[in-house]
Amino acid sequence: MPIRAVVWDIDDTIFDYASADTAGMRDHLATEGLLSGYESVGRALDHWRETTALHWARFAAGEVTFEEQRRDRVRSFLGTPLLSDDAADEWFTRYVAHYEAAWKLFPDTVPALDVLAADYRHAVLSNSSVHNQDRKLRVLGVRSRFEALLCAAELGFSKPAAEAFHAACDALALPPHEVAYVGDQPDIDARGADEAGLAGIWLDRGGLGGRPELVRITGLEQLPGLLRGDTRFGAPSTFG
Repeated sequence: MPIRAVVWDIDDTIFDYASADTAGMRDHLATEGLLSGYESVGRALDHWRETTALHWARFAAGEVTFEEQRRDRVRSFLGTPLLSDDAADEWFTRYVAHYEAAWKLFPDTVPALDVLAADYRHAVLSNSSVHNQDRKLRVLGVRSRFEALLCAAELGFSKPAAEAFHAACDALALPPHEVAYVGDQPDIDARGADEAGLAGIWLDRGGLGGRPELVRITGLEQLPGLLRGDTRFGAPSTFG
């Protein structure tokens, strides 16, 4: 059966999360007067990324709630384990203001959605929360492009669990083999989708390569040709 719908990851797939997070945290740390505690801005940002990865993994494993992982990121980063929930929330809210000021889609996002709009249905599956991702997509001007938005915080399970991918298929009322999933993580996104019966596509924007068992593209300009060529992929892209 041909692919009839595309389900998308958001962060670092259609939205440039890494750049926004870096710019936002750099500006936040400068405003908070915290950069003097590090040998360089780069080391401060590395510490934030390491802290984020640690506590996001706990959230993905179901050990803490979405809000708890945010608070724990702040406590770990600041080295203040007894910081109150309110104080942690306030610190994170100040960071978010800087982060949101740097929001942007990747340049290939809207052109790809435009080309695919007539032939494919679209939805989003993210390991975040609907509250955050719905607002993000609206601010970025693309929420109306997607029929459904599903997130781990509300589903109760995260990618790469098959249940997460199947929930997206159920929202579209399509069987998994008629749905492609596009994401930037080879294991969480592409392999997870494949194992759930979808057509997983790894968006390798960094050109890391390897992983020959996965279908890989390096930019969204390659996606229309891939989908339209189908045959469980391998066709070159044409758009733009």
